[in-house]
Amino acid sequence: MAEEKDGRYCSICGGIPPDEIKVKKICVDGIETGIDRLDWVLDDVKRLRLTDDDAIGNAILQRVRQFNYVPTKKIASYRTALLAEYRKTIKGEGSV
Repeated sequence: MAEEKDGRYCSICGGIPPDEIKVKKICVDGIETGIDRLDWVLDDVKRLRLTDDDAIGNAILQRVRQFNYVPTKKIASYRTALLAEYRKTIKGEGSV
């Protein structure tokens, strides 16, 4: 019987296989930045039905930081860019 492994890992680096990483690119301070699992984060925050921009931005940033490195000096810039992306997805849902 073949030996079973714990999960799937990249055969090159031993990390998460590239096909399982869900990266979406947004512009942070004029620089295109990849955010892993951003679609999941935005959907999760939408389910909270928050109305205050500060609460929405903080909820998004908290979830993004679970999967991505966010430099301390750039937290405000990331929050602004992520909130803008959130607004775009909300606006896109209303036009369906």
